[in-house]
Amino acid sequence: MSAETGIDKGRSAFREHRWGDASRSYAEADRHGGLPAADLERLGTSGILTGDIVAGLETLTRAHEEYLVIGDVESAARCAGWMGMHLMFMGERVRAGGWFARGRRLADELAEPGAVQGLLLLPDGLGKLYGGDPAGALEVFSRVAGYGQLFHDKDLSALGLLGTGQATLMLGHPDKGLAMFDEAMVAVTAGEVSPVPSGIIYCAVIGNCHLAFDLARALAWTTALDRWCSERPDMVPFSGQCQAHRAELYRLHGAWAEALEAAAVAQGYSTRGDPQALYGGYYQQGEIQRLTGNLAGAEASYRQAAESGYEPQPGLALLCLARGEVQHAQSMIRRAIGVADVATRRHLLPALVEIELAATAPEAARRGADELGAFARECPMPMVRALAGQADGGVLLAEDDPVGASQALRQAWKLWLELGVPYEAARCRVLIGCACRNLGDEPSALMDFEAAHREFLELGAAPAAAWTGSLLREAQGNSGGADGPLTPREAEVLRLVASGMGNRAIAAELYLSEKTVARHLSNIFLKLGLPSRSAATSYAYEHGIVS
Repeated sequence: MSAETGIDKGRSAFREHRWGDASRSYAEADRHGGLPAADLERLGTSGILTGDIVAGLETLTRAHEEYLVIGDVESAARCAGWMGMHLMFMGERVRAGGWFARGRRLADELAEPGAVQGLLLLPDGLGKLYGGDPAGALEVFSRVAGYGQLFHDKDLSALGLLGTGQATLMLGHPDKGLAMFDEAMVAVTAGEVSPVPSGIIYCAVIGNCHLAFDLARALAWTTALDRWCSERPDMVPFSGQCQAHRAELYRLHGAWAEALEAAAVAQGYSTRGDPQALYGGYYQQGEIQRLTGNLAGAEASYRQAAESGYEPQPGLALLCLARGEVQHAQSMIRRAIGVADVATRRHLLPALVEIELAATAPEAARRGADELGAFARECPMPMVRALAGQADGGVLLAEDDPVGASQALRQAWKLWLELGVPYEAARCRVLIGCACRNLGDEPSALMDFEAAHREFLELGAAPAAAWTGSLLREAQGNSGGADGPLTPREAEVLRLVASGMGNRAIAAELYLSEKTVARHLSNIFLKLGLPSRSAATSYAYEHGIVS
């Protein structure tokens, strides 16, 4: 294949988003006579998009140098800017800073300003955005968007709009910020934006929708991102982040096995060219492990997530709470929320209320619930209203107002059901049962506890099932039930355990496999909130299951 043929094939493949084919055709052409600067830039970009970041950066460096040779200073500066951006996403801030400095020096040499000046403002805007200065970031990104408009650069206009939306969200104006995200996504979904900025915008918009508790938008844009990635099967960057977003949605909607699978895929992509997937892949895995009772695994996952540079909160604080380290959890969440921007603070408030209640600090919990309530009045999206109602109901219970608690919790429960978030709906149901109990309505309390318990068992939420199991034992004790929530077969297994028989002997006695006996025993521990066979034996004697 001649160099000219390879270049033509490479350009065609690049236009059609077949970056693996583009890389191969361009590489072949490069071996047979070299590539022009613009095609070297496309080859480097193709390498990065297929996960070969080192080779891609080396080729972009060649493109930068070739632009300088031919006197195209603006394109050389643009190449330097994108080199800096790629290195920044990889966490190589020193090298990134060097390329940004070179890009700015070259841009200063231009006789007339151009779009590249706007591109080279992006690192300053990102620094302010994640450095606690959203007002400064808003000013910088507004200038970026202005350069895009002035020079008709669709990439720059969309990235500027993304940044202004993020800064606006962090300043506490979610409606305005989300509207800006929608506008940026119009350009992306219309195909007006090039591949790398498109991926950046997709992933940032979805992450910020979750931060703003806009579950409907997060679902819609994740579906769009999933489709976009599927149409580009050899793309590595952004594909991992897509899987991390999928994992979060699966987790919320109760599909925990699927969430773990998506998180594992995201982790794989994070080592193959999508380092931004590291946090989401491990954080979402940690959340499932925490909720299912694998606390050691959750801690390891949160530590991996922290390697990204982002703090794994509120998961880490809630993990401490699950371990019974209440004061540690309280100190951790208070510190995290004290240094957070407005949007992140709101994201941490539900965990703060839960932890403060566990630490018997009702006044602090009330302040957190009231702040969530004010946010819900300002931004009445279903998920915000559900979180606010759940927090308010929990605090009202602690304040000995079961009537008010029941009203707030039932509204929150209905919202969680409408959103399709079963774990939080079940948690609300337990608290509703507690309110009924405080009002002396034991039959209704039993009904709520049983419904929540079934949901927790179906999800595999062992700690929550154990908690609800203990409440069920109290309710059934009051109503006179002996076997409690156990099925007849489980009660029979428990009787044999209490008689001192091991799993093999029980299996022979009941004509079951040892694996089936072990599963029954696991269900017994979950349902009754018991830690061991000896505890199960004590329970059996105390509740008259054996005499």
